[in-house]
Amino acid sequence: IAMAATRNVMRAVRVFEFGGPEVLKLQSDVLIPDPKENQVLIKVHACGVNPVETYIRSGNYARKPALPYTPGSDVAGVIEGVGEHVTAFKKGDRVFTIGTISGGYADYAVAAANRVFPLSDKLDFRQGAAIGIPYFTAYRALFQKGRAKAGESVLVHGASGGVGIATCQIARACGLKVLGTAGTEEGMNMVLRNGAHQAFNHREANYIDKIKEYTGTEGVDVIIEMLSNINLATDLQLLSHAGRVMVVGCRGPIEINPRDTMSKESSIIGVSLFLATEEERHECATALLDGIEAGWLKPMVGSEYPLEKAAKAHEDIVHSSGARGKMVLLP
Repeated sequence: IAMAATRNVMRAVRVFEFGGPEVLKLQSDVLIPDPKENQVLIKVHACGVNPVETYIRSGNYARKPALPYTPGSDVAGVIEGVGEHVTAFKKGDRVFTIGTISGGYADYAVAAANRVFPLSDKLDFRQGAAIGIPYFTAYRALFQKGRAKAGESVLVHGASGGVGIATCQIARACGLKVLGTAGTEEGMNMVLRNGAHQAFNHREANYIDKIKEYTGTEGVDVIIEMLSNINLATDLQLLSHAGRVMVVGCRGPIEINPRDTMSKESSIIGVSLFLATEEERHECATALLDGIEAGWLKPMVGSEYPLEKAAKAHEDIVHSSGARGKMVLLP
């Protein structure tokens, strides 16, 4: 009888109050959620860790979930059960998500069927957990908001992290000239292996001069910016006429001179995947699933953590010396 009673519970990371990484608490008696009519239940094999999850957890983000909650949106795993109106998936299907309802830092997660996609046999579950937010954000920043076109140049600022690698792969496959920055030799090599034509070390004092030298008088058409509170002012100096800075990541305020946008009629555009319409998400998914089939979409997995080390993962994603691929939790 005891066995039967424990079968419907799972381990999940719970947040009962906003704060530092220490508020992430692993609990082993959380009820396994039931999928409602348009939802699926997934046995989680891997869950991506995204910087945005650290902002939400700290309570300093525009969207605050109701407490308590379980973080995590990008899971990869196997369908365990489906709601009554779901026809696209069945028990046993390999899938990945770009959102969950119950939270991904857990043994099981419920997700809306329209946020779930088939996971090709070409990728393992760790790679599947690295697709969601990074690749959808990269595609949205480049094309839906940045209007990038083949033949244009793109500078990926912070190119060795999850979104950065995704941007390099997508941009290269779509015919852009790709420049990337990273903070370590290893990171720069990874950026070059994943589609960049040229890499720069953003820890070098004169790296901006090196980028200017490389791009000449033309400048860069699109900059994908992961740390705009540090780089935005210099980004404006690097742009071409009608160039665009896409603000993907930011950890605080910065002072800029708006005159720098006037001289080139350049734009600063914010990017938020949460605001994508159903059509836009569908467009992203179609392009990315094609990329997996074609073989150019290959997520690079970085550090891996067990569920009980979720707090350490949150610490490391903010304070690590240089990103190297996508951070994942393995339940």
